[in-house]
Amino acid sequence: MEDHIVRATVADGYIRAFAAVTTNLVQEAHMIHETSGVATVALGRTLTAAAVMARMLKNEKDVMTIQIRGDGPLGLIVVVSDAFSNVRGYVNNPKVYLPLNPAGKFDVAVAVGRNGYLNVIKDMGLKEPYIGYVKLVSGEIGEDLAYYFASSEQVPTVVSVGVLVGPDENVLAAGGYIIQLMPGADEEIIEYLEEKVLLADSITYMLSTGMDGAAVLESLLGEKGLQVTDTLPCRYQCTCSRDRMERNLVSLGAEEIVKMADEQHGAELQCHFCNNKYYFTEEELRALVE
Repeated sequence: MEDHIVRATVADGYIRAFAAVTTNLVQEAHMIHETSGVATVALGRTLTAAAVMARMLKNEKDVMTIQIRGDGPLGLIVVVSDAFSNVRGYVNNPKVYLPLNPAGKFDVAVAVGRNGYLNVIKDMGLKEPYIGYVKLVSGEIGEDLAYYFASSEQVPTVVSVGVLVGPDENVLAAGGYIIQLMPGADEEIIEYLEEKVLLADSITYMLSTGMDGAAVLESLLGEKGLQVTDTLPCRYQCTCSRDRMERNLVSLGAEEIVKMADEQHGAELQCHFCNNKYYFTEEELRALVE
């Protein structure tokens, strides 16, 4: 199944919903970063959420970044998406191994840490980007993002993101859904949504049975007049290039570049998002400051 995001409205527009299948892009991230199981789940949940949230951006050139830094061993998680759900991301420590939690699942909350922060940064072409900051509430990522929506954007939101990893650490299924209550929703709609979410199967179970995004939303919200508005692609895509790395070098300043040329006789830069390496010779470094 191709990765995709389904967008829909429910209950005459008082609920808006998104569901994503992201198995391929999360597997690609796992292969690039050689992540452990728990790191794959944590990074995959964040990639999935970013891909969906990107479809809420208003302009084609908008870019969104999610940063999660807890006090767990994974360290910083960074995911970036453009408005077309082309995502990329990394985790500081991709090879963290922990005991399973009491439910026999990867202990994402311990790996991420329950103390720390979550930032959502939206670059919308203005003088300053929008930055939403919240403290972590659980380290499970989905709950933390739901708290972000409630506190920073004042939108009651359900966030469920999941990654199913096999014994060989490859990704068997990944995806999620984000469901939001729009202004004016009455008590009946609120109670309906709360009950459906409470009784829902886990997102990883739904995806492991072969359900696509539309089927996930139908199972959750079909009784209230689900209307799918569009189905959109999402993918893992890095935007690094030699030119961009050259600009990064220039930003270090002439003194630092000359020091690299004198002491290291060259420079090797590695992209955090795709691990591609770019090598600059001593002559190329000196040319940058001339």
